[in-house]
Amino acid sequence: MYVAHLSLHDFRSYPAVEVEIGPGVTAFVGRNGQGKTNLVEAIDYLSSLSSHRVASDAPLVRQGAQQAIVRAAVIRDERRAVLEIEINPGKSNRARINKSPLPKAKELLGLVRTVVFAPDDLSLVKGDPSERRKFADDLLVQISPRFAGIRADYERVLKQRNSLLKTARTNRRARDADETLLSTLAVWDSRLSELGAEILRRRLQLVADLAPLIGKAYEAVARGARRDDTTVDYKPSLDLVPDVPLEQQLLDELGRRRADELERGLTLVGPHRDDLLLGLGDLPVKGYASHGESWSFALALRLASYDLLRASGDDPVLILDDVFAELDSGRRAQLADLVADAEQVLITAAVPEDIPEQLRGRRFIVAGGEVTLDE
Repeated sequence: MYVAHLSLHDFRSYPAVEVEIGPGVTAFVGRNGQGKTNLVEAIDYLSSLSSHRVASDAPLVRQGAQQAIVRAAVIRDERRAVLEIEINPGKSNRARINKSPLPKAKELLGLVRTVVFAPDDLSLVKGDPSERRKFADDLLVQISPRFAGIRADYERVLKQRNSLLKTARTNRRARDADETLLSTLAVWDSRLSELGAEILRRRLQLVADLAPLIGKAYEAVARGARRDDTTVDYKPSLDLVPDVPLEQQLLDELGRRRADELERGLTLVGPHRDDLLLGLGDLPVKGYASHGESWSFALALRLASYDLLRASGDDPVLILDDVFAELDSGRRAQLADLVADAEQVLITAAVPEDIPEQLRGRRFIVAGGEVTLDE
């Protein structure tokens, strides 16, 4: 699978642009601020319906415009399909396939799969647990698009339950306990446990599937490393007991922590408080690994994701967003060797010299709002 053509209207810095891409390696070269990353961000948005750079849709729409449109022709098994997303900040986005409207935008999920390497990937190993939870959940959506609905339902239930806990906390302080409110909380407990157990189950399986792939990737990108140097463990918000249904364990823990939750007005149990523990040898990566080791681990996470997606279906589109500038020559060459056989690789770079020889292919110059093929 690969993207053959990209069309943008009022997306980021582009009033309009059309780019013919194709399989193999394509590089977008230009100085910072010229819009090269905007091109690959648009393709990634079609994959995940979110940006790897910003948390909301508003910055994706060109200043002064009301909406943005991303359209891409995708080739899979020699069949061509045109996917389109209309981005409407503050409103519902609209999606089309071959000009036919889809009932919901999320039905685009799974039709294009991407893996993005970017300078911000260091946050996967050095950042807060929320970064690693998002990494896991985004990958699960790529593997099974239905997971997006489970995650969205969980977030809605969590928001409602937190609101109820805050109200209960206020009532308790006013010495006006509301039994109806507390009984309603029990209903939300049940729903949170049900959805939370499904998320927990899938994350645990994901970690088990990723662990050997991460070790293999780390050995490939870190000098002198062995694949058993890395560890990846899942840290839930409760101590799990074998052979007891996860839903029941979550429900029991919610009951046990009820007083704490009412005191703080916050849900303290569930996958929204979990973490992925990344280690090198006997030490955690965060706080102990060197800059080079941290970069190698972040690259290993992305490479492992790529290998996992590749094993479960079509090759994902591999996006290397200004990543070579962050690597020394040795790691550049190692990364290039590892990804050179991907069906489609999209690269952004400030200068051509940043791109390893193994990944020299079609090149576009991005400058002044224009994308020009470098003959």
